[in-house]
Amino acid sequence: MNGRLPAGADGRFSLAMLPYLPKPGEPLTLPIVSSSDSAFIPRDEPTTAEKLRGLRWNVLGDSANTVFAQFTFFGSVFILFLSELGLSKSQIGFMLSLIPFAGLVAPFIAPNVARYGYKRTFITFWGARKGVTLLLLFVPWVLWQLGQTAALLFVGFIVGGFALSRAIAETGRYPWAQEFVPAYLRGKYDAVANVFTTIAGLIAVATAGLVLNRTSGLTGYMILIGVGLAFGLLGVWAFSRVPGGAPTAVPDEKQPRATREALHDPNFRNYLIGVALMIIAFTPMLSFLPLYMQEEIGLTDSQVVLLQNGTLLGGLLSVFMWGWAADRFGSAPVMLAGIITRLLLPVLWLIMPRSSPWNFYWAMGIAFFQGATEMAWIIGSARLLFVSIVPTEKKGDYMALYYAWIGLVGGLSQLAGGWILQITGSLSGEFLTMEIDPYTPLFLMGLVLPIAGFFFLRRVRMHDEIGVGEFAGIVLRGNPFMAVESMIRFHLAKDEEAAVLSTARLGQARSLLTVEELLESLQDPRFNVRFEALVAIGRTRPDEQLLNALVEVLNGSDPALSVMAAWALGRMGSAQGQEPLREALDSGYRSIRAHSARSLATLGDDSVIPLLRARLAAETDHGLQIAYATALGKLGDESVTLLLLELLAEEEEPIARAELALALARLGGDENSYIHLLRQVRADLDTAVFQALSTLAKKWPGQAETIQRCATAFSLGRHEEALALLQQIGEKAGAERPLSPSNEAILGEALVRLGEFGLARREYLLLALHAMAA
Repeated sequence: MNGRLPAGADGRFSLAMLPYLPKPGEPLTLPIVSSSDSAFIPRDEPTTAEKLRGLRWNVLGDSANTVFAQFTFFGSVFILFLSELGLSKSQIGFMLSLIPFAGLVAPFIAPNVARYGYKRTFITFWGARKGVTLLLLFVPWVLWQLGQTAALLFVGFIVGGFALSRAIAETGRYPWAQEFVPAYLRGKYDAVANVFTTIAGLIAVATAGLVLNRTSGLTGYMILIGVGLAFGLLGVWAFSRVPGGAPTAVPDEKQPRATREALHDPNFRNYLIGVALMIIAFTPMLSFLPLYMQEEIGLTDSQVVLLQNGTLLGGLLSVFMWGWAADRFGSAPVMLAGIITRLLLPVLWLIMPRSSPWNFYWAMGIAFFQGATEMAWIIGSARLLFVSIVPTEKKGDYMALYYAWIGLVGGLSQLAGGWILQITGSLSGEFLTMEIDPYTPLFLMGLVLPIAGFFFLRRVRMHDEIGVGEFAGIVLRGNPFMAVESMIRFHLAKDEEAAVLSTARLGQARSLLTVEELLESLQDPRFNVRFEALVAIGRTRPDEQLLNALVEVLNGSDPALSVMAAWALGRMGSAQGQEPLREALDSGYRSIRAHSARSLATLGDDSVIPLLRARLAAETDHGLQIAYATALGKLGDESVTLLLLELLAEEEEPIARAELALALARLGGDENSYIHLLRQVRADLDTAVFQALSTLAKKWPGQAETIQRCATAFSLGRHEEALALLQQIGEKAGAERPLSPSNEAILGEALVRLGEFGLARREYLLLALHAMAA
């Protein structure tokens, strides 16, 4: 990674998607393509089947080219090679600027590239640049025979020739890549491909560090260049097997250009400005970072090269996450998240300790973080460019203009970086605890300019994409680690039991990262998986897609699942569920009507109170009576108090009595205190009642003595005596402290029923204590 934006095939990013590819001899399984995707496929473009068959060769080509890039013109090896030749920092900046500057030819040659063929142009000049690179092997001979000045001129000629060949090749590469990579899986595409190119880069960097550590002078560099050339030729051969990129048969003069339209496209223009600011911020900083590590931090050449492995490893471990996030949530939030996290890099480099034995490990940790943040930027910005910004039918001119622009800005930034280091060569000092050196201005640029770039890039208008704030909320809310783990388990589940367990964990994570998996589980042909999905959705956070899915199940033909959907709508706590639940009160199934009433009470829908009152007055079904009555109790409708008391007296089922008693307790006071008392009574009735009455004695000084005698009787287990005393206390309760109408009715009924049932129905004892305490 060298920070030059989503730029071509020099190991910085690549395009492939191996999981979708068949092995030799196996049938090809094609992903579903929507009609909106196929509508934009030109007739001469390869079919989806042909694209997927050719992608394995694209992976091989990118991986081989990664080795070539690391050993030749990109990465730390080339910077150290130029430094070994004796170039100053400004001269190194000039050499590096030639590569992006060559991109200025793109708009002028784009029509001819289209007519000649995007693929043919790329293969021709991608191969030609390997021939130019071959001349690097003669640099030692020129140095020994003609001197340093001639060697520097010779290297400049090679870099210029390489840059021009690369620019022409990539003028064809960009439109071709947009053609052979299906838009609907671009994020996964880049993610999987980067795994292979990153592994190739890790091996290449480790090899380069080993070679440079065991050689001296230019010998090691010549070995690496020779090996890199061999891999480069392998890459050219692999790319030749990728389909697409056919010539565009149009008249030379009559074909209208889209360059002016592109310049007036606000999305494209904001993207170009934002990208330019990112290039200026990071390209010179990252290009000269190896020299900073060598000169200021004190790392050896081999250690500097090995730092690239930290960057590659960070990218490797985060690539799937960013690719998946880009496809699921959109390009923009991933790209902007990459910008925000990259702001930490210059800060971390600025505060690095000097001359410490731990410097290499500190730098390696920063490099790892750098790889993860760069991967977010690369995948997000590249997907945004290819999928959303550049119109497919105008890709030639748009891509040529983009390539020329990043070439101009990249070249100027390299020159500026070398020039800044040249004039700040004597800069030194200390600010607070931070060392000031010639590289400090570059790090400050890397801290300030991305902020400006962020504001331009966030102005790019996307359809159906979330904002970066919403994206951060989705990632950070709930348990993202459990969410990722449960998603992996979900996709790896091999049988129904595993699918049910993984679906349950999707809900336990309470993260909106799992929305797609939860929706998918609702479509599972296995009933138990669908049932568990409803439970899981009820446990997670409100989301419009999930709410719509629940409403669809609620109105479906399976009453068992509809009941669970009604419960889940109440459990999620979103007001959007109220209208569907009100409609479900007219369902032909009593269970659905009952659960809908309870869920509406859970959602606090006061507007349903008159309807539930009317339903309760006319209802003859005992189960529905309890459902309506308890719902009204939860909604705080005191007019239902007497009916609840009547239902409670007639109810024989203990758990139903407990529910009715709770509804009454909600009308008379605080639910939490009632539940707390209930749990204490279940554990130890005598002690719990003793404590409750002792607390009441402090509030009712007029009956404190009687209350204390009652409490003592309960503590000693003399229940008949205790209940008689409680009767006396209750009869004088209104005189001690006025009670609400509901509590007065509840207390009076409770005392009567205690005389009838004693402690056989403890809910009356609880209601009496609760009413007096309220």
